[in-house]
Amino acid sequence: MGAGGVHGHDRPASRLTYAGTALAGVLLAWLGGLVLQLQQPALWSAALYGGIASAAFILVGLAWRARSHGWPALLAAMLAVGAVGFSWAGWRAGLRLADGLPTALEGQNLMVTGVVASLPQVSASGSRFLFRVDSAQWRGQPVQLPPLLALGWYRNWQDDTPLDDPRAELRAGQRWQLPVRLKRPHGAMNPGGFDQELWLFEQGVRANGYVRATPATPARQLEEAAGFALQRLRQSVRDAIFERVPDPRAAGVLAALSVGDQGAIEREDWELFRASGIAHLVSISGLHVTMFAWLAGTLIGVAWRRSARLMLRCPAPWAARWGGVAAAAGYALLSGWGVPSQRTVWMLLTAAALCSMGTRWPWLLVLLATAAVVTVIDPWALLQVGFWLSFVAVALLMSSAPGAAPSPSAPAGRWHPAIAGAARALREGVRTQAIATLGLAPLTLVFFQQLSLVGFVANLVAIPLVTLVITPLALLGLLLPPLWQLDAWVVQALAGLLGWLVALPGAVWTVPQAPAWAQAAGLLAGALLLLPLPWRWRLLAMPLALPLLWPAVPQPPHGRYELLAADVGQGTAVLLRTRSHQLLYDTGPQYSPESNAGDRVLLPLLRLRGTEPLDLLMLSHSDTDHVGGAASLLAHWPVSALSSSLPPGHALLAKGVQHTPCQAGQQWQWDGVRFTVLHPSAQALQPPPPGTKPPKPNALSCVLRVEDAAGHSVLLTGDAEAAQEALMLAAGGNASLHSELMLVPHHGSRTSSTPAFLDAVAPRLAIVQAGYRSRFGHPAPDVMARYAERGIAVVRSDRCGAFLWSADESACQRDLARRYWHFTE
Repeated sequence: MGAGGVHGHDRPASRLTYAGTALAGVLLAWLGGLVLQLQQPALWSAALYGGIASAAFILVGLAWRARSHGWPALLAAMLAVGAVGFSWAGWRAGLRLADGLPTALEGQNLMVTGVVASLPQVSASGSRFLFRVDSAQWRGQPVQLPPLLALGWYRNWQDDTPLDDPRAELRAGQRWQLPVRLKRPHGAMNPGGFDQELWLFEQGVRANGYVRATPATPARQLEEAAGFALQRLRQSVRDAIFERVPDPRAAGVLAALSVGDQGAIEREDWELFRASGIAHLVSISGLHVTMFAWLAGTLIGVAWRRSARLMLRCPAPWAARWGGVAAAAGYALLSGWGVPSQRTVWMLLTAAALCSMGTRWPWLLVLLATAAVVTVIDPWALLQVGFWLSFVAVALLMSSAPGAAPSPSAPAGRWHPAIAGAARALREGVRTQAIATLGLAPLTLVFFQQLSLVGFVANLVAIPLVTLVITPLALLGLLLPPLWQLDAWVVQALAGLLGWLVALPGAVWTVPQAPAWAQAAGLLAGALLLLPLPWRWRLLAMPLALPLLWPAVPQPPHGRYELLAADVGQGTAVLLRTRSHQLLYDTGPQYSPESNAGDRVLLPLLRLRGTEPLDLLMLSHSDTDHVGGAASLLAHWPVSALSSSLPPGHALLAKGVQHTPCQAGQQWQWDGVRFTVLHPSAQALQPPPPGTKPPKPNALSCVLRVEDAAGHSVLLTGDAEAAQEALMLAAGGNASLHSELMLVPHHGSRTSSTPAFLDAVAPRLAIVQAGYRSRFGHPAPDVMARYAERGIAVVRSDRCGAFLWSADESACQRDLARRYWHFTE
């Protein structure tokens, strides 16, 4: 009887354990199927995805019939659900890719009619906005375009085309007829760099371009309010904030927190927020939406309990829970309904539904269920850093929650209850922040290769200040605008504190990118440290974390070098590394008054590959597509020496770095690798006689030849033209020029790459650094024909992305990281 009683009690528990395990397995299988599909370099046909899904449903039916078989049936169900997830993501991706821009319409003059679908992002160079297409014409005939375009309306910044300035009255919801030029989404591809093509794909933007309004083809506003009422409201709020708040930096933060306009925050402030570790607080993220739901739910619950009639109609916990979700959805809509906000709303909605079922779900199942709901709606959320940071943060707080919190009615001892309650709240706040800081540190190093060491203190102050004071006041300012000025003073005080923290020595810890095994070990270390495990297991955290905190950076062997030609668009930037030295040849272009290749490409790339200073920065000449990123680089990265042909008095020579003009005949060796400057001559660098026109910057391009101990050589040519090629041929002949690799002179312009020069260099491989659909026509087809005639293979950065070369291997970043949403010819 006793034995039977034991089994009778165990069976329900066993069934419950199996049910929980089965549900967790099925949810993990769904996520696993999505992850597998997101690795596809190219999509399969819709029919194949449909066939896989159909076979999966048949397998589910067989598993259901065999449910009494236990674990085999569960494994079959997991396989089937994973296949359904795989097919779902593939089918959704196929629908999105089908909206692409026809290749024949790239670069053509189109007339598009539609509605401004977002807040225009205004900067010194113009405006950027989303545009919903109603109709389009090409040469007077209707054409089909993607439904959503990302457009820029720019001023004449470094452009000879007489374009009209962007209209000051451009506003969300207006209907316009715009002359535009479009291209398919194409972004830079560098190791560890931002994937702009993925970002556009997830937003549903399948073409981008610019307004090309001229006196002959003007832009015409057709209607003031043609739709997007919510966007119009957001823009009116943003405009009102900037009118009421004199300090534009504080106004930008308030606009970002109230209506989600992150572009209103100035670049210097973003740098401050990133260095102090609070960047997540000033962009509309899951934290803001969740805190808003909590605050709204708390207030609704308090008010609900004061009404007996309301309590009889609906329990207060239900009202607070669903009222908080509704408030969070409203805030997410007001802030622009961005992808992070959407994810959070779906998460809150799922969690509220699970709680309302009247059962207690384990925290892991709650997270898995919410992740499944989010990825059904947005399969590509799994590729977003914010998704993982949000889920891991919640998982850490849930898994490390104390088993028994002190009762609010418990005796407070010798302290007043209010003081005791405040002390408990402070202790819990410190504990929560410590868990979040320690637990997210490995993930932050994996994603960003840097960690704010002052972030714990900064967040301890900023989280309650931003979530409980600054954000609520920014929203209350909609009703009482004078509150915005009070809020601005709080923002200014917070910025002052953050500036002081960031100025402390060692405020930011930066590491190179660790190998995959070290990243996995570091993430495991974070979990071991914070999960409620015995201390003998927690002690393993430190040795597991060391490879992530101090990763070993692979270096070329003595006598060898590595070359990385970065993808910077229309410009040049080449990083050379020997065993213990680094040289950067040019720094890419300045894209706009607010953006350059130094900030966007080179600094992230240098952090990814190592923390050593640059031993030499060589700037070939003064054109902005070669030195556009230099000022940012010199301001944020240690540079030991500078070599250039910059004219005396150039602003970059006043940056405090020791400068030596590059001059033919200069030679040095690093780690068994020889560096030789071939151009310009000492005479060419002399100031021209009075009344004589100075040479063009291209004529003074520093030309550098690098050769390793095994004879592998590369020739970096800058923008040298035919006359300079002839001078180098006359000065040194073929022997001094012959190289295995060559950077194509002047990006493949017709002014360079003369037949005699190509015959002298005789490279096996040539590298062209040029922008996609370059407005200069680089590289010129007839120039490329000369290379083809000589059997010289050509690698183009617009098709290859960053090009990595060593004596043992070479690769294009686009090939290494190819996914189906990336650009293809």
